[in-house]
Amino acid sequence: IKKQQQDVLGFLEANKIEFEEKDIAANEENRKWMRENVPEDSRPASGNPLPPRLFNDSRYLGDYEAFFEARENNAVYAFLGLTAPPGSKEAEALAKQQA
Repeated sequence: IKKQQQDVLGFLEANKIEFEEKDIAANEENRKWMRENVPEDSRPASGNPLPPRLFNDSRYLGDYEAFFEARENNAVYAFLGLTAPPGSKEAEALAKQQA
């Protein structure tokens, strides 16, 4: 879990994407909020959803696997609900699709 969290944080920091990290280990309110905001169909069959989980405000985006897949497909900004910056691989890929 820690390695996945570091991977997500490292990507966000390297790309200067603003984010707020919520610690669910030390804060019961954050843990409760995450459990309540992960959609039913994205929860494990048993137990509670494990981090990292990504949200845009209160809109659930996905787990680490969804983030990793978006990153592999140069679609992280779309995954995060953000506009890809000009010159990024994702912006170039979108421009080619629209051309």
